[in-house]
Amino acid sequence: MGPRDHWQRIYTTRAPTQVGWYEPDPATSRRLVLDAVAAGAESVIDVGGGASLLVDHLLDHGVERVAVVDISEAGVDTARQRLGRRASRVEWIVGDVTTLEHLGRFDVWHDRAVFHFLLDRDARRRYVRSSEQTVGPGGRAIMATFAPEGPERCSGLPVLRYDADELARECGSGWRLTGSEPQVHTTPAGVEQRFVYATFARVPHPD
Repeated sequence: MGPRDHWQRIYTTRAPTQVGWYEPDPATSRRLVLDAVAAGAESVIDVGGGASLLVDHLLDHGVERVAVVDISEAGVDTARQRLGRRASRVEWIVGDVTTLEHLGRFDVWHDRAVFHFLLDRDARRRYVRSSEQTVGPGGRAIMATFAPEGPERCSGLPVLRYDADELARECGSGWRLTGSEPQVHTTPAGVEQRFVYATFARVPHPD
């Protein structure tokens, strides 16, 4: 079963509030993204957003342009239906972020829990290249992955675990690490999962 079919199955067999990554309030993501908006960012792309409630909060706070990317159309449909008429204010993109082209240009790249599923080095390189093409110098990236103390598997799949410096090495010279913080996420089943949130500034590659 490929990644698309795997996530389609997850979203069509479980309630949105019962998946392991569900957050009734995506507080850390919301705070970090809105910090960027307060500093002047006008557009946000939520990578792997699926049925996340982050998009609701961004619309509530008047973010001018919001996009949600997810490999699962079922996940995107869940968010569309929840938002109702407000869904028309969002750019919805269905596909694998490591193979999609021309996502557009955005000031903020947000990813909670996509990157740690990329076991293949080439897929990680394509992901980084996509982020660089999407966010120009002066923009930000906010990435959340399982921390070194986090789980080794999620939703039936193996994952990689990172600290902030390891994420910075993966992101390369086009991104500069500006901050990081730990987060403990409690799943709907009551299991604690340790994450690291890392914030990056987009910088030009050196000549």
